[in-house]
Amino acid sequence: MSTVFFRKIGIIGAGQMGSGIAQVCASFGHAISLVDIKRSQLDNAKDSIRQSASKLLEKGKISSSAKDNIASLIVYTEDYASLVESDLVIEAVDEKEDLKKRVLRQVEDVVSKDCVIASNTSSISITKLSSVLKLPQRGIGVHFMNPVPLMKLVEVIPGLQTHKETNDRIMGFVKAIAREPVSSKDYPGFIVNRILMPMINEAFFALMEGLASPEEIDTGMKLGTNQPMGPLQLADLIGLDTCLAIMTVLHNGFGDSKYRPCPLLIQYVHAGRLGRKTKSGVYSYE
Repeated sequence: MSTVFFRKIGIIGAGQMGSGIAQVCASFGHAISLVDIKRSQLDNAKDSIRQSASKLLEKGKISSSAKDNIASLIVYTEDYASLVESDLVIEAVDEKEDLKKRVLRQVEDVVSKDCVIASNTSSISITKLSSVLKLPQRGIGVHFMNPVPLMKLVEVIPGLQTHKETNDRIMGFVKAIAREPVSSKDYPGFIVNRILMPMINEAFFALMEGLASPEEIDTGMKLGTNQPMGPLQLADLIGLDTCLAIMTVLHNGFGDSKYRPCPLLIQYVHAGRLGRKTKSGVYSYE
């Protein structure tokens, strides 16, 4: 039971990432407040978490006691006041800087001065996000990978003002929930997306230029580089809007044209073809 580092955990955002983080943390005995402004999103999260836990139990990936924890330890709420006793709060809302800053301010207004405030951002500067906190030394990046219940990696990103104690507590927490932490400096994209997103972006350029069909691009990368899925399939899973947001952060952060978002990726996002979550992206999921 990973109760040494944090007892109660608040998670803001009941989308795919937030619900996955809640599921994993609860399975290790943490009391969770999963907060979202939309009741419908909370209801969807509850259903998806229940289904995911059942599948993992059937496959022998989790114990029955872990599944029971997931069912009993997560509170689904629209009320930020539920965070008042949290030792750790993880923000997992959409990859939009202004939104994340607003959420972090709301969190700090509720929690105690000893609560660690983390962001699950996949690319935005932790130093910049933590700058809106009255106590920026407690701000840190904790980037889980998607899908959270299956992926073992977590990027830990201290900002310029993050205290060593905050970093040490988070590193210990990540290990205690059976994840593998890697520490990244606070530069755009961190480690994984600094490398992954330009590959996905280049796949869109290849598609735009008619180099090959989507299926051929994905098959080529799967069989040619031994990846479990091709870059266009992965983009649909991640969400094309998220991919575009990260590429924009990379492009703006480094000012290098090699990070220029592909026009076709931008076009898909403008058309609302965001991938699996909208049933249509590079591929159709109807």
